Amino acid sequence: MMTIHPLAHSPNPFDSAPTLKLYDPLAELLGAAAQGVIEYRFADAVKLAGHPCPTVASAYLMACHGLTALYGPELPTRGGIRVELAGLATEGVVGVIASVLTLLTGATGQTGFKGLGGHFDRRHLLEFGVPMRGQVRFTRVDTSAQVEVRAHLDRVPADARIGTLMPRCIAGTASTDERTLFQSLWQERVRALLVEHAESAIEIIHA
Repeated sequence: MMTIHPLAHSPNPFDSAPTLKLYDPLAELLGAAAQGVIEYRFADAVKLAGHPCPTVASAYLMACHGLTALYGPELPTRGGIRVELAGLATEGVVGVIASVLTLLTGATGQTGFKGLGGHFDRRHLLEFGVPMRGQVRFTRVDTSAQVEVRAHLDRVPADARIGTLMPRCIAGTASTDERTLFQSLWQERVRALLVEHAESAIEIIHA
């Protein structure tokens, strides 16, 4: 279940991004979360990736919107969702997107959690290179219902100055002011994507 927080109530703009609540039966069994309910924020995805960027933001939003469309008013079941990606694991930023989706859904490939007593197996729920109309497909394991999503980052264009400033910052030749400006412009695009364009940048495709 996705919740959007008003910007005016948050001192940190990223905190105004949608939050995602899921029910994790394994977490409930082991006492890791009260009643098995886990709430994720964009900050969790940032900690996983090590940085905020449009790719991490788009993966986070695709999960928020896709799972809300798939489950409706129900809490999505972490560990009960199959995640398929159109791109290959080694292609572009597909691997980064997959890592964020694994965090949120629990879906993994062969290296995931094997389960307990024949339950809670998280393996074989993540697959790459699957033909589809969207970018990512989410499938409920319990009902086989599906939904596909696609992120449109072009709807939140980057400031043209980023292209000039980034190489200078990477090379270490940027001035302090240039570095500060680059960081501000970069973070502003991520903020705009998460807050102002959280709805418009994500397309839902019912499979």
